[in-house]
Amino acid sequence: MLVAIGSDHAGFEMKIDVIAILDELGHEYIDYGTDAPQSVDYPDFGEKVSAAVSCGKVERGVLICGTGIGMSIVANKFPGVRAALCNELFSAKMCRMHNDANILVLGGRIIGKDLAKEIVRIWFTTPFESGRHLSRLRKICLIEQKVAKTKIEKTCS
Repeated sequence: MLVAIGSDHAGFEMKIDVIAILDELGHEYIDYGTDAPQSVDYPDFGEKVSAAVSCGKVERGVLICGTGIGMSIVANKFPGVRAALCNELFSAKMCRMHNDANILVLGGRIIGKDLAKEIVRIWFTTPFESGRHLSRLRKICLIEQKVAKTKIEKTCS
């Protein structure tokens, strides 16, 4: 699987650990930065990873910032992106099983290194259950389309 990964300065160290887990799991990745612990703006990196997932360049993504909240907000602006902030194991499993989440978001200042590694393992190895959850995902897509159309109509009127 090809994965996009990105972080701000607060997630930089954790990103290095996550890359090691991706290697261990046999996934290829594109690192969209940041490449140093100096202060940067998380939207810049969230946009790059989310765009790669949204357009289908990669199958999944991982974003890391201080709390994970900012990256989650950025990621979920993109069509087709289902970003889930997971700071514990149960959410990591359920967002894959029930929501087919395609971007994992982590809080680099919220969780420790070992927990982050386990969250990543669970998230990448848990399949989507489909079934009754597929119809719910279709409804989310319809809402997304309706919102996009409404924005266009408001802009054009």
